[in-house]
Amino acid sequence: MLKITLPDGSVREVAPGTTPADIAAAIGPGLAKAAIAARVDGELRDIGRPLEADAQLALVTARDEADALELARHDFAHILAEAVQALFPGTQITFGPATDDGFYYDFAPKDRPFTEEDLPAIEAKMREIIAADKPLRREVIDRDTLIAQWHAAGETFKAEWAAELPQGEELTVYHSGDGWYDMCRGPHLASTGKLDPQAFKLTRVSGAYWRGDQKNAMLSRIYGTGWLNKKQLDVHLMRLEEAAKRDHRKLGAEMDLFHLQQEAHGSVFWHPKGYIIWRALEAYMRRAIDEAGYREVKTPQVMDARQWEQSGHWGKYRENMFVIPDEVPNVEDEGPLVSDDAEWMALKPMNCPAHVLIFRQGIKSYRDLPLRFYENGCCHRNEPHGALHGLMRVRQFTQDDAHIFCREDQIVEEVRAFCALADRIYKDFGFTYSIKLALRPEKRFGTEDVWDKAEEELRNAVAAAGLNTPDYGWEELPGEGAFYAPKLEWHLTDAIGRTWQVGTIQSDRVLPERLDASYIGEDGERHRPVMLHRAIFGSYERFIGILIEHFAGRFPLWLAPVQAVVATIVSDADDYARDVVEKLRAAGIRAETDTRNEKINYKVRDHSLAKVPNLLVVGRREADEGTVALRELGKEGQSVLSVDDVIDRLAKEARAPDMR
Repeated sequence: MLKITLPDGSVREVAPGTTPADIAAAIGPGLAKAAIAARVDGELRDIGRPLEADAQLALVTARDEADALELARHDFAHILAEAVQALFPGTQITFGPATDDGFYYDFAPKDRPFTEEDLPAIEAKMREIIAADKPLRREVIDRDTLIAQWHAAGETFKAEWAAELPQGEELTVYHSGDGWYDMCRGPHLASTGKLDPQAFKLTRVSGAYWRGDQKNAMLSRIYGTGWLNKKQLDVHLMRLEEAAKRDHRKLGAEMDLFHLQQEAHGSVFWHPKGYIIWRALEAYMRRAIDEAGYREVKTPQVMDARQWEQSGHWGKYRENMFVIPDEVPNVEDEGPLVSDDAEWMALKPMNCPAHVLIFRQGIKSYRDLPLRFYENGCCHRNEPHGALHGLMRVRQFTQDDAHIFCREDQIVEEVRAFCALADRIYKDFGFTYSIKLALRPEKRFGTEDVWDKAEEELRNAVAAAGLNTPDYGWEELPGEGAFYAPKLEWHLTDAIGRTWQVGTIQSDRVLPERLDASYIGEDGERHRPVMLHRAIFGSYERFIGILIEHFAGRFPLWLAPVQAVVATIVSDADDYARDVVEKLRAAGIRAETDTRNEKINYKVRDHSLAKVPNLLVVGRREADEGTVALRELGKEGQSVLSVDDVIDRLAKEARAPDMR
């Protein structure tokens, strides 16, 4: 008999081959109906998979939302693939994972790429499969048998993948009823009918390369969103609709903030209005770091490959680096541009090694620490073209980057102070946030003792800052740290409930060792400093993208590129409008005139689309009385005020939060 321990500590003795579904039924009919899967010694498994040994068992229901969504989305992906092959015979299947809000599947169509016109028919077929309530059955299968079956079915992509899986690994397939199957580790729900047929929607079609390699075949990828019930789906679709309205690429064009184009893949062309936002953020951050005791530095864009080898980035990160030959290109003949003897350099993907080199200039004493070096550092990372996304993922970006070199006994206080600084800054922008601790990854530098110590220091610092509580969403994330250090992450929540990982601080003992950074301790001996890598915005580009979407383009007045426009009703008021603008500018308010020969309703609509926060309308009466009719973005009606009253009203709000 097997001993199965339940979450309440009770133990049940059952025969080998008993399933979690059997145990749920023995406990009661309500649980038997509600249980959809099981955790066996922490591993998520099918509810009908037999137990093989003594184990800890927890039954999973829809209340365990994260697990339930993962299962449902995985099932939706399989049902999508089954539906496509039923509708389009000869289509080959490849991969179909669950995602953060749904699922996708990559196909090799027989005749033509899929289009969005195909989606309604595929959705209808998926609902047929769900209504059929087909059992989803797991089968362990011999490798050679499976490969032969895939070849016989014309599934060359699946056969290739099965052949490359590690020898000795257990291969499994899942059957949908008695016909369709797919190679999959699982787990899955017991049957297709466990899904809500109204809780999914196919959203779009795109191209994708087999195994993400541009040298391989182009596939058709069908995306969908999947949920536990229609109510969840409706909420998500409403959020998507709102997110589309807030898309920073769309608003960036409408507000004339920036653009991107193929001549500079992944790099941003900032227009004057967009760069005003950048400069306001840069000035704000400079005041914050000056007050916090940082020293601003500037480091080279290009460094010798040997420096990156010594830091470890050449081995761990080279595929994301732009490398440059350190020789004059061949311009005389048809030979190669670069010789085989060229030395190599690289555009910096990060600032940290350069900051270590600054620290190493001159002898440092324990009395000099902590040293806080800050840089608005422009970096380049060789991101794949297909991964680029507006301001959110770029190749050239500028970090609000800093590195704190400190003694062991200073770590907790430095991290606590950073937590307080980040808290103040995020609240100035109106964000709430959660804080996470990303722990050691599988591939890493450093000993276990060093990682144990670094992780515990970050825990202690967050506790000292009072942030390790449910109010701040405190959570630890195994395996998600950098290769050289654990890190704290700040996840901001925006106006429509999305989260963005932005700020970070990492406690690093590896890089100072690799780059031979040291200081003279109180004992007269050389010691290694600890290096804290930290950022609050993350990158200016991405943070501005987040702000555009968070505020839907309606920036707080201090960040608005144009804070007020004085618009005329008649040309007789043009000179008065210019006088008002001069007074606004003298008070530090970014103001422009609109004296175009257009109707005032047209001007109001035009500046509303441009998200100008204040429109000051003037005509003959306002010019005679020294007043303006103030229209505030998003508010009904207008207020007639004197120019001085308007300036008093706007001037304070037009200053950054730290200067009020």
